[in-house]
Amino acid sequence: MSDTALQPIAAPAPIPVGEILPWAIFGGLLMIIAIYFVGTDEGATALFSGGYVHEFVHDGRHLLGFPCH
Repeated sequence: MSDTALQPIAAPAPIPVGEILPWAIFGGLLMIIAIYFVGTDEGATALFSGGYVHEFVHDGRHLLGFPCH
């Protein structure tokens, strides 16, 4: 038999909420911006003139089930 023994695995240290909160807010804002561009940019509520954003995310709209045509 082998002479090696299993070493105990150290538990990871918990991350304080104060360090997670700014990243969670940043990620939430990015998700809201992404949903705007993919879901609501039909032209009537567009922040940018023209249909460039709509055409750029057009296939993603269909993939996520947003009505488009």
